[in-house]
Amino acid sequence: MPEERVVSPNLTEEEMEEQKLRPSRLCNYIGQEKVKANLEVFIKAARQRQEALDHVLLYGPPGLGKTTLANIIAMEMKAQIKTTSGPAIERPGDLAAILTNLQPGDILFVDEIHRLNRSVEEVLYPAMEDYCLDIMIGKGPSARSIRLDLPRFTLVGATTRAGNLTAPLRDRFGVISRLDFYKEEELVTIVKRAARILDIGIDETGASEIGKRARGTPRIANRLLKRVRDFAQVKGEKLITRELANYALNIMEVDNLGLDAIDRQMLLTIIEKFKGGPVGLDTLAASISEETSTIEDVYEPFLLQLGFIQRTPRGRVATSLAYHHLNIEDERDEKTESTLW
Repeated sequence: MPEERVVSPNLTEEEMEEQKLRPSRLCNYIGQEKVKANLEVFIKAARQRQEALDHVLLYGPPGLGKTTLANIIAMEMKAQIKTTSGPAIERPGDLAAILTNLQPGDILFVDEIHRLNRSVEEVLYPAMEDYCLDIMIGKGPSARSIRLDLPRFTLVGATTRAGNLTAPLRDRFGVISRLDFYKEEELVTIVKRAARILDIGIDETGASEIGKRARGTPRIANRLLKRVRDFAQVKGEKLITRELANYALNIMEVDNLGLDAIDRQMLLTIIEKFKGGPVGLDTLAASISEETSTIEDVYEPFLLQLGFIQRTPRGRVATSLAYHHLNIEDERDEKTESTLW
C-alpha cells in the first residue's frame, strides 16, 4: 500500500474521528453557493409539501463536501440518515434489507454509487421510481415474484465519477449537483473556522498560506492545518503565522500551489522521460508506479485545473505552465507544441 499523502483528498481515520469540523446546517456550509442555494429551495419546498425530498446526486472530486452535504440534507429535512457505499452492497438482498428498514422520509446515503453491482442497481430502479421492491420467492418452477411497498425515502448518491453511472440510474435522480474546487478565500474561511473549533491559534496570514496550498479542497485544508499545528506545538509556538506555515509545509514538500512530491514526479516524468509528451496513461502509470485509476481520480483533476497537463487523443502532455513552475526551460518551439494538441 502506498504511503498516505498529506495532500490526499481521501478520508483518513483522523478525519473520520473529527466529525465536529463538519457543519450541520446549510447556513454554516462554506462555498458551493449555487448548489447550496438550489438545495435550500428544494428542501424548503419539500418540507412545505410535507413530502420526501427528491433523490439527489452529488458528484465531483473527493474531499469537496459530498458526505457533509448529505448529512446536512438529513438535518434540514429533520430525517434520519442511513449511510452505506456502493462496494459494500454486494448482493440484491443486502440492498433489500436496507430499503425495507427505512422509515418514511429517511435519507439513504450511498457513497461511491457508481461502484454498485449491476444486479443491485436493477433492484434500485423500482425502489427509486415507484417506491417498491420486487423480490423472487423460491426457485425453479415454483418461483414467484412478490412486490413490497417501500416508504417514500430520499436516496442521496455521491460519486467522483459521474460518467461511470449508467443512464437509467442517473435519470432517476431529480436533483443533480456538481461540486467544484473551492476558491482560496473560501478555504481561508474554512481553515479559520476549523482552527476555532480545534482551539488552534492562527492569524490571517497563516490561514491564507494554508488555504493557498490546499488544492481547492476543504478536507486537505483541514489536514494541512492539523499538520502545521504539530510543527507549532513541537517548536513551542502558540500562533500559526505565515512564516511558520511556510516552514512546515515546505518540510512536508507541499509547494506554494499545493503540489506535493508525487505531483512533481508525475510532471517531471512527462517532461524528462517523454520530452513533454504525449505519453499514454498506462505508460505514465507504470513509469511512476501508480494505478491508472489513481492518476485519473487523484492527481490529474488538480493538475488539469492548474493547466499543467492536457489530455489529448495521443496521451498526456505537459504544458508550458508546468515547465515554468518547475523552472525547466521549454525547448519545444511553438510549431512542435501546436502539433501535440
